[in-house]
Amino acid sequence: MATITIPKGFGAIKELIAVPRTTYAEFLDWQKKTKSVKTFKPTAAEKNALAKARREFARGDYITLPQLKHELGFDR
Repeated sequence: MATITIPKGFGAIKELIAVPRTTYAEFLDWQKKTKSVKTFKPTAAEKNALAKARREFARGDYITLPQLKHELGFDR
């Protein structure tokens, strides 16, 4: 069994976690990959369109998927 000494300065840290080095290395690799992935950043027009859609949905101004399929002729 390994013995670990935690310095006194870490006493105030309540959420100290010990993990194997390989697990930590995998976590760092995952973190690099997720930071390199582009995230969706909507334009002002897209934000406005989303706000409008949410208002319409709240008013009940929408159609269901089966209704849409029927209107498009895919109900066969």
